[in-house]
Amino acid sequence: MFSVDLSTREFDGHVVVALGGELDLVDAAGVAAALATVAEREPEIIVDLAALELIDSSGVAALARGRKLARYAGGDLLLAAPRQQVLRVLTLTRLVDVFPVHATVAAAAGHYRRVPVLPRRRSLASWPRAAIRSGARALVRERGHQTW
Repeated sequence: MFSVDLSTREFDGHVVVALGGELDLVDAAGVAAALATVAEREPEIIVDLAALELIDSSGVAALARGRKLARYAGGDLLLAAPRQQVLRVLTLTRLVDVFPVHATVAAAAGHYRRVPVLPRRRSLASWPRAAIRSGARALVRERGHQTW
């Protein structure tokens, strides 16, 4: 039995995934799978949270997983219209600083028009150690042998 309602629609050329009800441990895996499917087709996703009444940590993890997949595909996942309770959870988990959160779906769609999504950068963990060391040496030379 599902306690979350999930539907998709298109708005202004963007895929909108609307969530309603309660997103908790029971439905988190299904929502993550649905977001993964959408990200494969269209990596610029807007998640409409206007009808979502409750979200727990597993629901937040599902959204984070969806954003990660969207970013790997060259897009992003934006959140729109969260209710006060959902916004409180996003704030407490500090994900309100990570996710682009917009007051409405229209505002989120406008975000895509204004801000181009940059290609994914490689993390330092994937760089060879020698390249990191040589970059650090060059930085020390540039700063005049100052220590950090």
